[in-house]
Amino acid sequence: MFVYVHDEQLDLIFKTLGDATRRRILDLLQERSERSLFEICASFAAADGKSLSRQTISQHLDMLERAGLIITSWKGRTKTHSLNVAPMQVATNQWLKKYL
Repeated sequence: MFVYVHDEQLDLIFKTLGDATRRRILDLLQERSERSLFEICASFAAADGKSLSRQTISQHLDMLERAGLIITSWKGRTKTHSLNVAPMQVATNQWLKKYL
């Protein structure tokens, strides 16, 4: 089944993927889903010793969520984030595939 998204949503997906920090967050969520903001921040600090503020990571998570690339859920009082590959598959099928 082919799912179509409008140009604005496709633009948002590609804009979101155009940032290295957001791609790194997606890599983390691919390794293990349902990560909290704290776990994502800690992973950044552990990987290269450079930490990003919770506010910065939160802004990146918001952009990823608006593009549909992550799904959030609540585990008690903790908000968790998981990868959603469906928008990337749609972007590939709708636009990238013709160039591959």
